Amino acid sequence: MSDFSDDLLRPMSEDDPGQTSVRSGSGMRFPWLQKHIESVATRGKKEKDFAQTTNACLSFIQEALLKHQWQLAAEYMHSYFQILEDSDSNKRQAAPEIIWKLGSEILYYHPKSSVETFNTFADRMKNIGVMNYLTISLQHALYLLHHGMFDDASRNLSQAETWRYGEKSSSQEVLINLIQAYKGLLQYYTWSKKKMELSKLDEDDYAYNTASQSMFNHSWKTSMNFCALVQTPGVWDPFVKSYVENVAKVLCLFIKILEFYGDQDGAREVLTNYAYDEKFPSNPNAHIYLYNFLKREKAPREKLISALKILYQIVPSHKLMLEFHRLLRKSDKEEHRKLALEVLFGVLDFAGCTKNITAWQYLAKYLRQTLMGNHLAWVQKEWNSRKNWWPDFHFSYFWAKSDWKEDKALAYEKALVAGILLGKGCRYFRYISKQDHQVLRKKMKRMKKLVKKYNIVNPGL
Repeated sequence: MSDFSDDLLRPMSEDDPGQTSVRSGSGMRFPWLQKHIESVATRGKKEKDFAQTTNACLSFIQEALLKHQWQLAAEYMHSYFQILEDSDSNKRQAAPEIIWKLGSEILYYHPKSSVETFNTFADRMKNIGVMNYLTISLQHALYLLHHGMFDDASRNLSQAETWRYGEKSSSQEVLINLIQAYKGLLQYYTWSKKKMELSKLDEDDYAYNTASQSMFNHSWKTSMNFCALVQTPGVWDPFVKSYVENVAKVLCLFIKILEFYGDQDGAREVLTNYAYDEKFPSNPNAHIYLYNFLKREKAPREKLISALKILYQIVPSHKLMLEFHRLLRKSDKEEHRKLALEVLFGVLDFAGCTKNITAWQYLAKYLRQTLMGNHLAWVQKEWNSRKNWWPDFHFSYFWAKSDWKEDKALAYEKALVAGILLGKGCRYFRYISKQDHQVLRKKMKRMKKLVKKYNIVNPGL
């Protein structure tokens, strides 16, 4: 790796041996292509054209990367730097990004690479092509995080956060937001560590006050960072979650901090804006975070229903839909109880939920409750849009045999639903009801009575 490091990173001295090379304005040394690159042939003739050689060199690098030949890729990379001197301005402008992607990939995997080499390469590349500064800074920080160098990564992000270059800075606003977000995550990580340290101290200990003040400082920084961030349209799930956890956990462990920098109302406001502000793209997680927060806060049922209602419209098969159903069926409003039935049918419309025994238990029970409440029209409305495909999707003879073999409790619940919706002539119901199982014998008798009483095909027969 020393070869690559030296050629890639050191400035060329005045008394370098007479090897033909190019020196860039950045102070890097760029050897020309080796002889096996110079001999690229086109129509039987040697081609030494600048564009041809750099294109050939790039192909060799890509092939070496695909084969994980890191040393060979590094050797070719030496020569590819000459692309920075290309007379074509478009190629010259695109070159820094290509060199960074190729070089960082090589340095990441090369067996002789080191963090110091990568750092030097990244610092040099940040100054070649202004528009790549933020991208390289962010990726450099992630590399440092991967190596557990949290302080170095934080310093790197702090430097990038203040980057400005005339009018061009506005076009990179998204990158600046990302950098601020990752910096906030690092502050949150530090806060979490300090919170852990605080939990191990005795409140009467002198060190407790010092630790709590240090924790407070990081809590304030983290909260302010995330609070500002979530005002920017985008999907900020990891960062929003950290902010809300910051507020919620500090409530339990350090109430004075909450009173100073943000209480439950503040956390609720952030989550509500994230879920309902039209400036943000539609995001199921926003409603999940809000619902979980409201649930922890023991919010009224109406607020919980409201939080899950939009999630139902976006992801009707989400696991929280069974919880949504429970909230709806307990409501005093008829429209909610009607929606509770719709939600269950909606969950079971999806192939990933066909084996969900809880969903089938809920549907079997709620169908009976609905029909006992004289709401046959509700059931017919849901069934009419499914009667042409649910029988094959859920209630075929094949599924009856398969379900009975794999999960008899599931088969029983499905058979009860099938009997209510399709009558006792349904193949699924007939197969399951004829099975002789000692444990389920009483349940089978009860199932037959229920189907006879509540089936919507021939009620009462």
